[in-house]
Amino acid sequence: MAPEISVVIPCLNEEEAVGAVVDQAWEGIGRSGRPGEVIVVDNASTDRSAEVAAEHGATVVREERPGYGSAYLAGLAHARGDYLVMGDADATYPIAELAPFVDRLAAGDDLVMGSRFEGTIHGEAMPWLNRHVGNPILTGMLNLFFGVKISDAHCGMRAVRRDALPVLDLHSTGMEFASEMVFKAFRRDLKVSEIPIDYYPRVGESKLNRFGDAWRHVKFMLLYSPSWLYFVPGLILLVLGVLGAIALAAGPVTIFGRPWQIHTLFACTAAILLGMQIVQLGVFARAFAAQHLGETDRLVEWAKGRITLEHGLALGGIVLLAGIATVTAIFVGWALNGFGALSHEYATAIGFTLVAVGVQVILGSFFVSLLTMRTGEASRTSVVEHTSVA
Repeated sequence: MAPEISVVIPCLNEEEAVGAVVDQAWEGIGRSGRPGEVIVVDNASTDRSAEVAAEHGATVVREERPGYGSAYLAGLAHARGDYLVMGDADATYPIAELAPFVDRLAAGDDLVMGSRFEGTIHGEAMPWLNRHVGNPILTGMLNLFFGVKISDAHCGMRAVRRDALPVLDLHSTGMEFASEMVFKAFRRDLKVSEIPIDYYPRVGESKLNRFGDAWRHVKFMLLYSPSWLYFVPGLILLVLGVLGAIALAAGPVTIFGRPWQIHTLFACTAAILLGMQIVQLGVFARAFAAQHLGETDRLVEWAKGRITLEHGLALGGIVLLAGIATVTAIFVGWALNGFGALSHEYATAIGFTLVAVGVQVILGSFFVSLLTMRTGEASRTSVVEHTSVA
């Protein structure tokens, strides 16, 4: 019979445990009452992991590209079942208890996550630092950055429907594969649920690089979250800079009993310019992801048809003209006074800042338009070529 369940297990030098894990997977398939298969992805092991897995009835897929994500991508590509169950080869997860995961998928869930924190963590299965610092922080960041609501985002036991894979469009080759699957499921409105599970001490030596793998997760989440990488720090700098520049535009002020003078204004103008640049990078990132990577973005979708290149040029032009007018007025006054001692230092700093911001907005508007135009031109070319062939 064609398998309904495919258990996919990545494996790197797990000779001691992989045989028992494969047996547990077969036991879980039997308990589910559905036909299934067990796929072990040998990620270039140097021991007898592949042979042991095959001896216990698993289909062994060889994947030479290193990485947790690479192994899963290879295994999922070979899986034939409608319900794909994922687990590790180190005997830490109760693979024999896969039936509830499959039942959730059969009932309509797209992704079912195991939760070690809602279940039982046995003995020293999870080091103190991972349990109380690393995993909570990484899960909290995922929940905060992407609106995810989950207790254990990096649990290695999970199940996904085959028809959800094209929607998820997974690409990560390392440990960040776990984060990618979760946040894309929520971002693309798939139905996600959790099941409490037991977590056991691993058999054999750990392959986890605690700090390196944690950084890969953090880096990946920041790259896919322009709001937190760009907009939040950029807007904070921009708002603080604008408020400070307004307060100092007419000259020194006294706040908290201390005088704040031209040096403070320089810091404020720097914050404005830096904040503007960071926010623009966020706009570019979101536009690129929406137009070229297929990412859904509510801000980009809202802006389409409402904000055009001409709007950006008009706004940038107004700011630029305001800066030019300010600097010109100061220069004319200086010329009329015989090019003597310079004055109006505060207004001069504000004027040049307006010039710089205006130029940034104008050129940034052209760049965003270029990103969109490239995608539109490519689509039209594809349609024309298809029509010509037909």
